[in-house]
Amino acid sequence: MKILVIEDEPDIRKNLEYNLAREGFSVSGAASILEAKTLLSSDDFNLILLDLMLPDGSGLDLCKEIKANSKTESTPVIILTAKDDEVDKVVGFEIGADDYVTKPFSVRELILRVKAVLKRGTKKKEILEVERKFGDLKIDIDSHEVHVDDVKINLTALEFRLLRKLVDTRGRVQSRDQLLTDVWGYSTEVTTRTVDTHVKRLREKLGPMGRYVQTIRGVGYKFARTPD
Repeated sequence: MKILVIEDEPDIRKNLEYNLAREGFSVSGAASILEAKTLLSSDDFNLILLDLMLPDGSGLDLCKEIKANSKTESTPVIILTAKDDEVDKVVGFEIGADDYVTKPFSVRELILRVKAVLKRGTKKKEILEVERKFGDLKIDIDSHEVHVDDVKINLTALEFRLLRKLVDTRGRVQSRDQLLTDVWGYSTEVTTRTVDTHVKRLREKLGPMGRYVQTIRGVGYKFARTPD
């Protein structure tokens, strides 16, 4: 498995390269967007760790380019940043980032997240036909398409998995830890607000169907059992 670390702080980059290599990954490093683009054009990577603030531009802009390129659009991206801004997180997820880690972070936790993201990408595709229907909501599992009242809703891969999980378990409360395990593939040792960020954005995208994603205070979330 090849990982590209795009990070302009030498100590952080070398630390990540060393620890990822110890886990058996083949690691390349870049200190700028220019260096990263050169590496991306000449090699294929299984995952990208991307610093948000780089000397020659924004990591968000680079992430957008990566996801718009047919060669790299399916490559998972985990954003690394010293900023802890909810808006940046939402933007990052919107343009296709798979996770968002705020500095300072635990290298051990980051490696758990890397493994979880890679594991999601290698899961076998389910061959069950299948379309989920709930009132005006339609979920096509095979094509990864979602429609509300026959209008296509653009969801990220994580948002799609989250929606599918909630709909498949409708009427039953899913704790944040359970969602982290089943949707993100994380160990419950990992603490994150990623679930709340995704649920909030998912509700907004679903429009009138968003009200069926219900918050159970102090527990987690559930999808309503039946449409009104």
